[in-house]
Amino acid sequence: MQATKGDRLVQHGRVVGEHDKVAEIVEVMGEKGAPPYRVRFEDGHEAVCSPGPDSEIRHREIQL
Repeated sequence: MQATKGDRLVQHGRVVGEHDKVAEIVEVMGEKGAPPYRVRFEDGHEAVCSPGPDSEIRHREIQL
């Protein structure tokens, strides 16, 4: 898994009825885009996480 600052981390719900959590990656702490990542969730709180198999990176679109 590789990400850059500004990408989105989506953590999918693990049980029925649990919503996905979406966070913006504000810092990549690993080498060459690898975890861990410092992320900011939609409600404003920040955390450091190493995403598991229930997560995906949505890369930001680069505007030319």
